[in-house]
Amino acid sequence: MKRRTFLKLATATTMSTLAAPYVHAQDKKFAGITLRFGGWGGLYDETIQKCVAAPLEERTGLKVEIAAGTQSADLVKLVANKENPPFDVYQADSAYMVEALKADLIQKVTEVEVPNIKRILPGFHEYGEYGVPYSIFTYIPIYNSQLVEKSLTTYTDITRPDLKGRLALPVATFDTWNLYLLGLAEENGGSISNMEPAYTLLEQAKSNILALAQSTVAMVQMFENEEATAGVISDARGHELRSKGRPIVSVYSPLGIYGATSYMNVVKNAQHPEAAFAFLNQMLSDEGMLGLPRTLRLGVTTDVKLPDDIAKDLTFNSPERVALKKKVDWEKWMADRGARIERINKILRG
Repeated sequence: MKRRTFLKLATATTMSTLAAPYVHAQDKKFAGITLRFGGWGGLYDETIQKCVAAPLEERTGLKVEIAAGTQSADLVKLVANKENPPFDVYQADSAYMVEALKADLIQKVTEVEVPNIKRILPGFHEYGEYGVPYSIFTYIPIYNSQLVEKSLTTYTDITRPDLKGRLALPVATFDTWNLYLLGLAEENGGSISNMEPAYTLLEQAKSNILALAQSTVAMVQMFENEEATAGVISDARGHELRSKGRPIVSVYSPLGIYGATSYMNVVKNAQHPEAAFAFLNQMLSDEGMLGLPRTLRLGVTTDVKLPDDIAKDLTFNSPERVALKKKVDWEKWMADRGARIERINKILRG
């Protein structure tokens, strides 16, 4: 081989070797960027980190910083810092979508920015192009079958006198979690416009209440420690307790089941909106969508195919169960928020 030819080949080989990592680095579109995400704590956040954040970082270099908190507290932070929001992505359930829209905190999201939106099933987009619905929570009674002799079957059963001093409920400010009150009302002749039956029952059941949980993590701990033997919690946390070996039974009232859809939102004035759109798109991918059903048995919003061993444990896993899902007038529910909190606190303080 001529020396000139050899030098050309050697140079080409060297450049190819050097170019490979360079090209790979160029593929990391979001390298050096950290996306700020308001999490909800515990296994929930761990699952999103594993099935959404980690694969996205592997492909794009994007790092996701999850700060565990509550959607109510995160909303307050966003309202107070509109020009420089503390999060790029805000999680909100159906109720808090009302508040986020009222405060003008979130951006519209379409298939242009998030192509996987086309996979969302009909009926889940309650707010048009605002918010990306990604999971379904229900808020149901649960009980420890080894420590409660008689099974619970409805929301009203949490007021039974045999549960004295062993009932855990959420604090009054948790709007979606407190849908159990709507269950109490509607099971006893009331409605969203007439909550008096619920308040009467809560007054009667006051001696049942062991504690008011400030977070779902705190509620889970009460059941793990067997301080609480009955309460109201999301279907996801009920499954989490069972997966830890606790004898927890979830109650699906034949009179109706209450819950909400959870949404991911890109915050207005977010530092990294393009990265936020990528995060939402990963959430709606098969890899992202299967995470929460697999670990917490949360319902899905897309056409993803669920393995049979997961589907059988979901709340809405049959036409009969789906028929029990109660519709909620979220604007009415949130419009009455202040009066509801005041009434609950008055009852419990009294």
